[in-house]
Formats: sequence, C-alpha cells, structure tokens
Amino acid sequence: MAMPANEIEALIRAALPDAQVSITDLAGDGDHYAAHVVSAAFAGKPRVAQHKMVYEALGGRMGGELHALQLTTAVPN
Repeated sequence: MAMPANEIEALIRAALPDAQVSITDLAGDGDHYAAHVVSAAFAGKPRVAQHKMVYEALGGRMGGELHALQLTTAVPN
C-alpha cells in the first residue's frame, strides 16, 4: 500500500514542528521517495542521529507503507 507524500510531510512536521520538508516521488508509484528535511533540532547532532529522528517521526512505517526513502537532512543557515 502506497503512502502519500503529504502524509510523510505531516508526520515529519508533527515530530519536528520547525522543519522545512521537501518530498519528491522518485518513481511515481507512491513507494519510493526522496525527502530533504531542514530543522534546527538537528544542530550539533551527527547525520546518523538526524536521520534517526526523521525515521522515528515516521513511526515504524519504513519497510511497510513506505518502501524506500532517500533522506537528506540539514541545519538551517
């Protein structure tokens, strides 16, 4: 079952309210997305910890409703 991009964005924003989120459907199938997330909450954290924060925001949907997510994270300038 595919997961809509706006649902992914909403889940991330619920966990990281200040986040700027950009979602791209890579294959047009609702299963393969790229997400670029910018949040001050990432400050001082290594990239692995930043990604973990985003995956936790998705509440275990990775590998189920959401098949693949190419993730990039950043701290605001």
